[in-house]
Amino acid sequence: MKNSKQHQNTVFEPAENPDKDLSSENEEITALKRTSDIIFDSGSIISFCKDHTIQCLTIIGQIEGHYVLSPQNKTTKYEHIIPQLVYAEQNEQIDGLLIILNTVGGDVEAGLAIAELVAGMTKPVVSLVLGGGHSIGVPIAVAAKKSFIAESATMTIHPVRMNGLMLGVPQAFEYFQRMQSRITSFVTDHSSISPERYNELAMNTDELVMDIGTILDGKDAVSEGIIDSIGSLEDALDALYSLIDKKRPKAKRKTSRKKS
Repeated sequence: MKNSKQHQNTVFEPAENPDKDLSSENEEITALKRTSDIIFDSGSIISFCKDHTIQCLTIIGQIEGHYVLSPQNKTTKYEHIIPQLVYAEQNEQIDGLLIILNTVGGDVEAGLAIAELVAGMTKPVVSLVLGGGHSIGVPIAVAAKKSFIAESATMTIHPVRMNGLMLGVPQAFEYFQRMQSRITSFVTDHSSISPERYNELAMNTDELVMDIGTILDGKDAVSEGIIDSIGSLEDALDALYSLIDKKRPKAKRKTSRKKS
C-alpha cells in the first residue's frame, strides 16, 4: 500500500515549471488535432502570419460534381469547397484566400460554380497553379484577383466533352456549344485572352494525339494572357499580402465614418 501511495503522489505531483500552463498546452494540442482533421477532410487550413490571416484552399485531382467518382480517384468535392468559400468571405478574421490548384479538371457545372463564387468574393484572392490546372481548372485559376503559375506547370485548353451515351441530335450539339460558350466567356472576362484566341487553342487539332486542344506550359499560359505571372508560393503570398494591405485602409475609413 505504501508503494502504491508513493506512485500516486509521483503521478499527480505539480509540474517542475510552475509558470507552464497545462490547460494552454491541452488547448494547443486540441487545436493542432483539429487543424490536422480539417486538412485531412477538406484540404484547407487557416494560416496566421504576423498581421495577416489567410485561408489556404486546395483544388486537386478531379473536381467531383453530381456523381460520386471511384475511390481510386483523387477528387475535390464541390460540396466541400463551396461552404469554405462562403466561410472565408463572411469570417472577419480571415484577410484573404490562397487557392492552390493541381487538377485534371472534372465536372463542368461544379467547376464553374466554384469559379463564380471565387470571382464574386470581395476579399483578396490569389491562385497558384502547380503541376496542372487543366480543363475546368482554368476558370477557377483565372477567377482570382491575381493568378500565378509555376514554370513547370501546364494547362490544357479543350472543348467540352461528355462520357457515356449521347444522342446524336442537333439539340445535343447545341447544348455543348452553349456550355462551351459559358466557359469561354468566363475565362476571357477574367483574363487577358480574347474569345477568338481561346477558341482557337481549344479547337487545335495538331497537338493532342487522342483529342483536340492545346497544352500550355507556364510561360505560354502567361504569354497567352490566361495567367497573370510566373511565380512560386513566395510570389503568390507576397501578392496576397499586398492586396490585403491595399484593402485595409478602405476598411478603416469605413469604420471611422460609422463611429463619427
